[in-house]
Amino acid sequence: MRKIPTVFSELMLLEPKVWMDARGSFQEAFNQRVYADFLGDDVLFLQDNLSHSQRGVLRGLHYQVAPCAQGKLIYVIQGEIWDVVVDIRKSSPNFGKWTSHQLSAKNAQQLWIPPGFAHGFLVLSATADVMYKTTAYYAPQSDRGIAWNDADIGIQWPDLGVDFLLSDKDQKQPAFKDAQVFAA
Repeated sequence: MRKIPTVFSELMLLEPKVWMDARGSFQEAFNQRVYADFLGDDVLFLQDNLSHSQRGVLRGLHYQVAPCAQGKLIYVIQGEIWDVVVDIRKSSPNFGKWTSHQLSAKNAQQLWIPPGFAHGFLVLSATADVMYKTTAYYAPQSDRGIAWNDADIGIQWPDLGVDFLLSDKDQKQPAFKDAQVFAA
């Protein structure tokens, strides 16, 4: 596994080794010992989620607050996404700033997002299957979000030439200035 630096030192872009031959490919998708070396022994994944979406679907910006704040390990098993992370820790010098990464089944990169960051993605390929490993169970009472198109954050989403497809929930997320964020 190779670590690739990101704009935010707390985020980790990880690239597993992929073996290719005439039959196709093989990779070790998860090994707790390997991830403990990168993320620390205190990071324990409790839930796996899988989303299947079509081109133009935009999911996010999502996060959970305490006591159920989640770290997430995101990777694409089919297709390609434009993944966005926003620092929502009020004490951070990067508070309100965003970064993006193109994740795909082809590049096999995985993105570690610790608690304190909002996350969303836009599907670039015809369809995409995205896996999320989380460090806390889904808890509706802790579930929060921020408007995907918040002017104060200013995310420059790719222009796909189609209207983005959002859930009712994501169409009604609050502005960043009104959202519950992390103190630290």
